[in-house]
Amino acid sequence: MTDYVQAKLLSIPNPQRDPTMTLDEIIGTDGVKAIVAAGSISIHAVGDTGHENGLNQELVAEAMTLDYDTMHPEKSPAFFLHLGDVIYYDNTDKGYQAQFYVPYKKYPGKIIAIPGNHDGELFKYDGTSTGQKKTLDAFQRNFCQPTAGVPPDAGTIYREMVSQPGVYWCLNAPLIDVIGLYSNIGEGPGFISGKTIGQKQKDWLIATLKTINKSRITSTPKALVIAVHHPPFSNGGHSSSSQMQADIDDACKQASIQPDAVLAAHAHNYQRFTRNIKFKNESWQVPYYVVGTGGRGTVPLEKATGQVTTVMIVH
Repeated sequence: MTDYVQAKLLSIPNPQRDPTMTLDEIIGTDGVKAIVAAGSISIHAVGDTGHENGLNQELVAEAMTLDYDTMHPEKSPAFFLHLGDVIYYDNTDKGYQAQFYVPYKKYPGKIIAIPGNHDGELFKYDGTSTGQKKTLDAFQRNFCQPTAGVPPDAGTIYREMVSQPGVYWCLNAPLIDVIGLYSNIGEGPGFISGKTIGQKQKDWLIATLKTINKSRITSTPKALVIAVHHPPFSNGGHSSSSQMQADIDDACKQASIQPDAVLAAHAHNYQRFTRNIKFKNESWQVPYYVVGTGGRGTVPLEKATGQVTTVMIVH
């Protein structure tokens, strides 16, 4: 099955510039200073939002909006990290207007994203066009503009979007580094590298992780979070993407670093796994989250038992 899926994957667009961005590009220098002074940072993270009627999506957006305190912006989420599947089956101006800009018209924070499988699709499940002729064209038009501003798809809604460097990226922020990866168009499993799409994203990941690890020698270590749409581990809705996780593990091993948390979506539910790792003669527990609860519907889970399945050893 994985060979069949790999053969159907689509090319990954090259970044338009260095894939590393800084938090001041998203919230400005004053916002960054406030976070540094407070000594803490929080973010919103959820995926699988797009919906034609948008009702549940708007309810989630309204609940997220309540987390903002205009009198204490340093205590509010710094930004919203969308974990993919911004749009379902309509990658057009009309689709982005209805499924993204309208539901978040009252959300006060900045929004950045990694693409999900539906964001890169050229064809729907019934074989008809999603409205884009080039994979991720609509996603890049709205999230990867050359400069920050209000995209045409927003229409009369004032939603200033940041200029992401590409569909995969690294965010350098106070207290935290976030790496966003693109796991392509397969309904499952996900891939960050492969025969069809090549190794460039994985090679970039290895180099980026090495840079982060090197920076820890000369500066205060920060938390490292990896975000990818397809879940490395899942127990309902969609299966685990073990080959993709093997690529991430190999990159971490080559860079001699481990993430402090991994965020994913794709399955329309909430799941949390604790991964036990032996790393540099230490015992680590790394949380893996599936947060596909952005409004697209809810998929049941198998009952959690607390069973320990594997212990990973990294030298």
